[in-house]
Amino acid sequence: MSGLYIHIPFCRQKCRYCDFASFAGAEALINGYLSALEKEASFYPSFSADTLYIGGGTPSLLSAAQLEKLCSLIARRFAPLGMFQESTLEANPESLTKEKLRLLKDAGVNRLSLGLQSFDDGVLKRIGRVHDVKTFLSAYGAAREAGFDNISVDLIAGLPGQTKEMFLQGLKKLTDLKPEHISVYGLQVEEGTPFYKEGVQADEDLLRAELEETHRFLQAAGYVHYEISNFALPGRESRHNLNYWQNGEYLGLGSAAASYLNGVRRGNVPDVREYMRRIGAGENPAEFTEKLTGKAKEGEAVMLGLRMLGGVRLSDVQKRFFAGEIQDLVRRGLVEQNGDFIKLTFEGMFLANQAFMAFVGPFEEACS
Repeated sequence: MSGLYIHIPFCRQKCRYCDFASFAGAEALINGYLSALEKEASFYPSFSADTLYIGGGTPSLLSAAQLEKLCSLIARRFAPLGMFQESTLEANPESLTKEKLRLLKDAGVNRLSLGLQSFDDGVLKRIGRVHDVKTFLSAYGAAREAGFDNISVDLIAGLPGQTKEMFLQGLKKLTDLKPEHISVYGLQVEEGTPFYKEGVQADEDLLRAELEETHRFLQAAGYVHYEISNFALPGRESRHNLNYWQNGEYLGLGSAAASYLNGVRRGNVPDVREYMRRIGAGENPAEFTEKLTGKAKEGEAVMLGLRMLGGVRLSDVQKRFFAGEIQDLVRRGLVEQNGDFIKLTFEGMFLANQAFMAFVGPFEEACS
C-alpha cells in the first residue's frame, strides 16, 4: 500500500488556532505553484500510489480552472483520479461551489473532507472561520446532490466559547446528516498562532469530557472508533490515513509536504516562494531528510500503530526493544497487552502522548 499526498497551502483566511503550513492572501501564487507541483512530480516517474489525498490549506479555494489543472497534472504524472482506490480532497464550505463539485466528481475524486469545526455560528466566528453553519449545510447538500457518497466532516472539541452541551448538540446535528466519516480533534494551542498570542488556553477538563462523550455517542450511532481522532461507518475508514498509521510508504508533493520512501523520511521547505524557487532552479525542495534505524525505527512503527484503536501487533524485535517500556505502560493503565498485541486503554486514548513518548528516542541503550 502506498499513498500520494499533495499539499495546497492557500487559504482565504487563517484560522486562529491553525499552525499548519498555510497562507492567506497569496492566491496570485497559485498558478505558478501548480506548475511547480507538476515539475516536482516529474522527479518521480516510476512512483505508483493506491490512494490520493489533496490537503492544505484549502484546496477548494482554487478556481474551477485551477482545480482542473491540478487534476490533469495528477492524471498525467501518476494516474487518473478515478484509478486510485481512494481519492480525497479537503474543502471548506464557503469555497465549495456546485461547479467545482461537478468538476471534481467528473475527474474521479470519490471522497470529500469538509472542515466544519463547530455547529455554532458564534464559535465559528471566534475561531476565525469564514463560513457559518448555513453555508456548511448548503455545501454538504450540494455534495450529496453531486453524487458524493463518501464524506468526512471535521469537528474540534474544547473550543473557546463552547460548552459541553453546545458541542454535543452539534455532534447530534452532524450525525443526523449521516456523513460516512467524522474526525474529532481536541483543541491544541500551538506557539505562534493567534490563540497563543491572545493567551487562549485549552480547558482540559472540558476537552476530556467532550471527547469521552464523543466516543460513547458516535459508537452508539453506529460509527467505529478506529483511530484516536477518527470515527467511520463500517468500511468507510480513511484508507490513505490508515497507510500512514500502518507505516506504509507515501510521496508528498508541495511546500511542507512529507514523504516516506525506501525508509527515508523527507519534508519539503514550508515557505511557498522558496519551494517554488527551488523547484524552478532544479534544486532539491527538501528541508530535511532522515533515516531511522534500530530501536528508533521500530519505536516509530509501534507509536504509529498505537494510534489505531485496534492496536498493533509487535514483532519479536519490537518486543525485545520495548519490553520494559510496555510493562510500565501496562502498569500505568495506558496500554493493555494480549499476547503479541498491544493497544491503548480507554484512559490511554486521552493520554496517548504520554504513551507514545515511551517509543520516541533518544533511548538510553544504543539504537542498533
